[in-house]
Amino acid sequence: MPSAHRLAVDIGGTFTDLVLETPHRTHSHKLLTTPDAPERAVLEGARHLLAAAGVQASALSLVLHGTTLATNALIERKGARTALLTTQGFRDSVEIAYEHRFAQYDLTMERPPPLAPRALRYTVPERIAADGGVLLPLDEAALHEVAQQARADGVTALAICFLHSFTNDAHERRAAELLAALLPDVSLSLSCEVCPEVREYDRASTTLANAYVRPLMDGYLARLEEGLRAQGIAAPVLMMMSSGGLCTVAAARRFPVRLVESGPAGGAILARHVAAQNGLSRVLAFDMGGTTAKLTLIDDGRFHMARSFEVARAYRFVQGSGLPIRIPVIELVEIGAGGGSIARRDALGRIQVGPDSAGSAPGPACYGLGGASPTVTDADLLLGRLDPAMFAGGTIPLDEGAARNAFAPLGTDAPVGVAEIVDETMASAARVHAVENGEDTAGRTMIAFGGAAPLHAARLAQKLGITRVLVPRGAGVGSAHGFLQAPIGFEVVRTRYTRLDALDEAALEAMFAEMRREAEEVVLQAAPREGLVEARTAFMRYRGQGHEIAVPITAGIGAAALQEAFTAAYRGIFGRAIPGLQPEVMTWALALSNPVAPPQRLSEVASHAAPSAAQQRPLVDPATGLTGSAAIQPRDALKPGARVPGPALIIEDETTTVVPAGWSAAINAAEQIVLEFAP
Repeated sequence: MPSAHRLAVDIGGTFTDLVLETPHRTHSHKLLTTPDAPERAVLEGARHLLAAAGVQASALSLVLHGTTLATNALIERKGARTALLTTQGFRDSVEIAYEHRFAQYDLTMERPPPLAPRALRYTVPERIAADGGVLLPLDEAALHEVAQQARADGVTALAICFLHSFTNDAHERRAAELLAALLPDVSLSLSCEVCPEVREYDRASTTLANAYVRPLMDGYLARLEEGLRAQGIAAPVLMMMSSGGLCTVAAARRFPVRLVESGPAGGAILARHVAAQNGLSRVLAFDMGGTTAKLTLIDDGRFHMARSFEVARAYRFVQGSGLPIRIPVIELVEIGAGGGSIARRDALGRIQVGPDSAGSAPGPACYGLGGASPTVTDADLLLGRLDPAMFAGGTIPLDEGAARNAFAPLGTDAPVGVAEIVDETMASAARVHAVENGEDTAGRTMIAFGGAAPLHAARLAQKLGITRVLVPRGAGVGSAHGFLQAPIGFEVVRTRYTRLDALDEAALEAMFAEMRREAEEVVLQAAPREGLVEARTAFMRYRGQGHEIAVPITAGIGAAALQEAFTAAYRGIFGRAIPGLQPEVMTWALALSNPVAPPQRLSEVASHAAPSAAQQRPLVDPATGLTGSAAIQPRDALKPGARVPGPALIIEDETTTVVPAGWSAAINAAEQIVLEFAP
C-alpha cells in the first residue's frame, strides 16, 4: 500500500537490516541480530534510523517485516518441544515418508529425523474415509490420556494431523477443542488449517513445522508489536510470506510456517524489480547473508513458483534429503553458507565449511565479540576483501589478528581454500536448482545482494558460466528493500477431488466464494477492496498419474475450459498431450492480492573514468592464488557512468563489492553496480 513513510525490517541469523522509505529518499541501517530477543535489535535499529532521518515515529504509516528466524530454527533444530497427534496406526507415517531412498546406492544414507521423535508421536482411535465419511468416531477418552502423557513429556507444541482431515475436519477440530482445555499452555496446530491438502506425509510434515516454530514466532511477534507501540509506532505491521506476498501479523502468528522463506522472498522481489529496470529476461538471484545463501531463478519477470519445497536439505542438496513443507513458495535453494559459516578440518584433513554458523553471538573471530572459530568472514578479511576500518560503516572494527589466530590451526593457505569451498558449494547448489527446474545457469545475469553476496558474486559467477553481475543500491540490506516492492496478498488452498465428467460448477463456485472470504479476512486488513486481483489455479493430472501440474484458470471452471487449459499446460511442460486419458482436479487454489506496478526501464548514461583511488589494499584472487593491489573506491563517490577496472573494492556501509582482475564495474542510471567479465 503506497505511503509517505514506510519501514522495512529483515532479521537474519547474523544481521538485522532496516530500510526507511521517505518521500525523498531511503535510509538504511544494519546491526547485529540479538538472538536471545530478536525484537531488541529491531527496536534499537528503528530508533536509530528514525532519529538519523529526522522522522517522528508517529509519521510511519506501515511497517513491513520478514525474517529467517523460522527457517534457522528448522535448520538448526532450535524450535519448541513438539509432539504429533495422529490416527491410530499412522504413528510412523512421518518416518516412512515417501517409502523410497533419495540416494539409492549410498548405504550410509540417512533421512532427516522428524521434528517430533517417535516417543512424542501419539495416536488415538478415529478414522475418516477419503470421501469424508466417518468410519470410526473419535475416542475422546483417549485424548485425556494423550494430554496426560504430553504434560509428562514436557510438550510445548502439538501438531494434530488425522487421516483424510482435509475432506472432513470434524475430528481434528473436536480434538483441538478438548486439548486446548486440557493443555492451555500448549500451542496447537491443525492440519485442516495449516495444510488442508491431500498427501499424508507432506501435510503432517508441514503441520509439524508450523507447530515447531509457532511458540518462537508467536512470542517474538507479540513482543515486537508491543515494543513498537511503546516507541510510538502505531503503524500496522505486515509480514512477508514465502510466496512473495504480505499478510497481517495475526495471520503470521497463526501460520508461521508461511514465513519460512520470507527473507529470501523479499530478496527475490528486489531481484525481479532490478531485472525489470534493466530489461533482463534470464536472471539468477544470489542472496548471501551471515548464516545462509539463497539462489533463485527468474525468467521473463516471473518466479518459479511451487506448492512445496524442502528445508534443511542435508545430503548434497539432493531432493528428498530435507523436510517437505507444503505452502505457496517462490522456488529457491537455500544452504548453510554465509559469512558466519564455520570452517574446520575433518578426520581426513579436508577443509569443511558450515552449515553451522557463528551467527551474531559470538560471531566471527574478527568481530572481537568472543568468537574463536574460523569463519567465511574471517577468510574474506584475510584475503583482503574487507577493509577492517570501514566494515559496517566503521561501526564494527575488524580484528585481523584475531582472524589470523582463528585460522592458524587450519594452515596459512586455509583462507583461500575456505573461500573456494564455499563458492563451489554455492555453485553446486545453483546447478542442482537449475537442473531441477529444467534450466541452466550459463548466460544468465546474476543479481547479487545481502551483506556477503557482493564479496563472492564475481567468483561464483565464473564457476557458473556467468559474465555479468548486478549489485543493486543498498544490496547489503536487499531483502528489506524488496519488502517495499511486495504486494499484499494471501492464498487459500482446498483439496477437492473432481472428475471433469462429473463436475459441479455451482458447488465449485460456492467453494471459491468461501475461499475468497477467507483470503479477504487477511488482505482487507491492509489493502483496499478496490483493485484486488483474484487468481484461481487448478492442480490437475491425468487419471492414474501420481502428481499434478498447476493449471491457471482464466476461462472459467467449466469442464471444457479446464480440459483445454490442462492440455495447453501439459504440452507446455512435457511437449505433448496424452490421447484417450481423462484429466482430473485434485486441489484448487485462490490467490488474492493488490498488484504493484512494474518499474520504468533505466536510461543509458555516458561512460567516464572513476575518480582515482586514494587507497590501495592487497587482494588475493582465489582463482589464481595470486595477490594483487586493489583500488578502494567508496560507492558514494561513484556517479552514474563511472567505470572501475579490476582489481578493486567498492565499499559501502552495508557491504563491499569485489571487482577481481579481468572484471570491470560500471555504475548505471539507478546507481547499480554492473560487473562484467572480459575473458
